[in-house]
Amino acid sequence: MGGLAHPKRKKIMQGVKVHITGIVQGVGFRPFVYNLATNLNLKGWVKNTSAGVEIEADGEKDVLDSFLQKLRNDAPPLSRIDDFSASFGPGNGFTQFDIIHSESVDGAFQPISPDVAICDDCLRELFDPNDRRYRYPFINCTNCGPRFTIIQDIPYDRPFTTMAGFKLCPNCEREYTDPTDRRFHAQPVACPVCGPKIWLEVGVTRESLNDDAMQETQRLLAEGKIVAIKGLGGFHLACDATNSKAVTELRNRKLRVDKPFALMMPNLETIETHCFISDAEKELLTSPARPIVLLKKKPESTTVEEVSPKQDWLGVMLPYTPLHYLLFTNSLFTALVMTSGNLSEEPIATENDEARERLTKLADAFLMHDRDIHIRCDDSVVRVFDDRPLTIDHVPSSIYPIRRSRGYSPFPVKLPFEVPQLLATGSELKNTFCITNGNYAFLSHHIGDMENYETLKSFEQGVEHFERLFRVKPVAIAHDLHPNYLATRYAIERAERENLPMISVQHHHAHIAACMAEHGLTESVIGVSFDGTGYGDDGAIWGGEFLVADAKSHQRATHLEYFPLPGGDASIKKPARTALALLWSLGLEWDERLEAVKEFCAEDQVTLRVQLEKKINAPMTSSMGRLFDAAAALAGIRQKVNYEGQAAIEFEAMADSAETKIYPFGVESGQVRVRGAIEALIHDVMAGVPASKISARFHYGLAEAVRETVQKIGDETSLRSVVLSGGVWQNITLLRRTLSLLRNSGFEVYIHREVPTNDGGLSLGQAFIAASRLRG
Repeated sequence: MGGLAHPKRKKIMQGVKVHITGIVQGVGFRPFVYNLATNLNLKGWVKNTSAGVEIEADGEKDVLDSFLQKLRNDAPPLSRIDDFSASFGPGNGFTQFDIIHSESVDGAFQPISPDVAICDDCLRELFDPNDRRYRYPFINCTNCGPRFTIIQDIPYDRPFTTMAGFKLCPNCEREYTDPTDRRFHAQPVACPVCGPKIWLEVGVTRESLNDDAMQETQRLLAEGKIVAIKGLGGFHLACDATNSKAVTELRNRKLRVDKPFALMMPNLETIETHCFISDAEKELLTSPARPIVLLKKKPESTTVEEVSPKQDWLGVMLPYTPLHYLLFTNSLFTALVMTSGNLSEEPIATENDEARERLTKLADAFLMHDRDIHIRCDDSVVRVFDDRPLTIDHVPSSIYPIRRSRGYSPFPVKLPFEVPQLLATGSELKNTFCITNGNYAFLSHHIGDMENYETLKSFEQGVEHFERLFRVKPVAIAHDLHPNYLATRYAIERAERENLPMISVQHHHAHIAACMAEHGLTESVIGVSFDGTGYGDDGAIWGGEFLVADAKSHQRATHLEYFPLPGGDASIKKPARTALALLWSLGLEWDERLEAVKEFCAEDQVTLRVQLEKKINAPMTSSMGRLFDAAAALAGIRQKVNYEGQAAIEFEAMADSAETKIYPFGVESGQVRVRGAIEALIHDVMAGVPASKISARFHYGLAEAVRETVQKIGDETSLRSVVLSGGVWQNITLLRRTLSLLRNSGFEVYIHREVPTNDGGLSLGQAFIAASRLRG
């Protein structure tokens, strides 16, 4: 007897609506969704909007569940999902799956992908003689190429980029419109037929085009010439890094006396012949961001001393555009100086006519192209600092940013709460600005030192661009306390013009808050903020600060003892002057055997002493940066500087890691006292102790003073979380020893991983404090 046949169950179709925000445009997200849905036999559509990615799909419930899971887990490598929402309902009766036209949503915004280094697939095609883009300097696809530097508005579609003027040829059009192709909606897509071109200019003459231009550029560089090369975010000035005459000439033309130059080398194998490289450093060098990475120089490196005078570190990056790879192919050089295309302290040149005007006296020739750069973007600089694993998503666990720009900007920092739309204008040196929207803080690319009109204009253009891209109309403007900073004056003038409230933020509180924002901290911490200059609540120049701070307010718990800074900026440029002022303040004699004292003739010593005694233009400072300057001068390391932090950098470079003795700092009456340490340093100098030991004893003694001070504050407040921020914490010797001491004492210590510890991260802290105060 046969069994009863069960009737076939009709499959119940459901619908799902999905909304995704984050870095989901310009990274191949829509073709990923299309191919995933097609493979799962789902019907519906996907589209970009200025609010994110929208998806509607019909299918069986279990298939839709699988679809949602794969959307989150298998997303394209360059994407970053911040928010993901899905809601089920009845099916819509879709008959196929489509990618439909992008939609602009009034007032909505999306994070934008930074520029991305050339991917392996494009690199393979670049050198494939059978590929139609063989040796094409602008090859790119959905997984690589320019993003931030060419986008003019959102949504991120070709008409809103600087590629709008290049009409696609039939072959590129076919790739651009095929959802299964790697170049589907790759906005900068182009080829030799329809895309940008390169050419070489010598003087006012266009010498050669395309491949001929590249080969002629290689010849000029091999001959020791300096070539201005238009790149992704601006022009580089390039020369052979193994040619002493070429590097010296570049320094003379650029008016850059000693500050290290960045290098580009063709591959990891070449870098390993010049530098020691760890696995973590390799990871950063080859990452999609392709930053400049600070690496320990090998003694046998053939790069010349003039590249990085009196330092044992080199800033090195790998090629990140197809043009760079072609530059090194079959060349006679293995390392190029690739420094920003500008006169010292000016913004990097981006436009062809601008480069011809500003760089003519600096470069012997120009390698040009006709893809416009909408926003200038310098190379990022990072180093590896091995530390505890991070809890911040998407951030390499060992990165320690020095300059955050190309490859990272405009990646947002995700804040722990929703914030109003704000603008924070940052600092005078290493300026960045920050705008907020939703729970995002968008830190700008590197603007530079706000000390001239050109940089101010670059700042203003950047602010206007970010506010347009991220649909921000600030309800308030945050700024530094210093009344004379150009960034502060911009904030005041604009706030008055637009009738906006201003929120002034103390410099060192902003440093601590920037690190707090990275780690999502809102409760009180012990903040140790060490830097060179910051306007204090009392009108003095702060810089050696121990704060008890939260996201709204701060109290100054302890600070480095005050000493005078005669002449202000004059002392910053001449550490010997700071050294003598410190000795005078401590009641110590100006011993003629000290190199710092020898810098001044008897008459100048009398003048300086009168200036100090009568307090003539001698502001008081608690700056840790200036203390390092004074120590370096007293140790005989450097008496004059030609770039910020030079004396301290060279002092640190000499430190003997095996040294066990320390100089005694004192902590009393709410101040870190330095007399004992300075007396011990001078004693060692007189006794002929090697500078390497003197440097180490100073660094390790200061680290112990930090531990002792933090311990006292912790005992008084019961706080166990410590934040280290400020430019002095770029000193890895001090950072490593201090972290070890604090952690061994039971403190949880936070350092920067997403934004620089120097003033390049300050605007994030200003924005975080302003937002917290407005929340009440």
